[in-house]
Amino acid sequence: MTPAGSVSPGAIDALRARLDREAESAGYHLNPDLDFTRGLAEGLLVNEGRYGYRACPCRLARGIADADRDIVCPCDYRDADLVEWGSCFCGLYVSDEIRRGQKTLTSVPERRPPAAERRVTKAEGPLPRLDGTRVWRCRVCGYLCARERPPAVCPICKATSDRFEIFR
Repeated sequence: MTPAGSVSPGAIDALRARLDREAESAGYHLNPDLDFTRGLAEGLLVNEGRYGYRACPCRLARGIADADRDIVCPCDYRDADLVEWGSCFCGLYVSDEIRRGQKTLTSVPERRPPAAERRVTKAEGPLPRLDGTRVWRCRVCGYLCARERPPAVCPICKATSDRFEIFR
């Protein structure tokens, strides 16, 4: 970080390149507007410095990891937004049609429920078992796996283990 909480251009470009590699390897696409995605990457880095995690820069984070877990990039709402609108709420991830210029980017309505309706889940403590094995679901992409603990990183969307919940 540079003075006044700003982020170095090198850090922004490195994160943007990493997000692009990870997105493409998992079948997703970043917005082709380089300046736009650099701005979002900067916001993610600012939020990481502020909160310790990369909360979506287009949403108001509370600074409480468990309360904000659903808006840590990639957020829990990305896939549904991509299917319905062709992009996620902030426009970082876009459909192939938007990436190729066959469809235009539009504003995406907020699908995150109000705070009072959100459930906070943690992959800790005594957990139910299904035939002796826990089944974990990635809250971001829906990936399921049966194992004692969730994977450290989702093999599909690269979300971290704290983004998994018990699948019931």
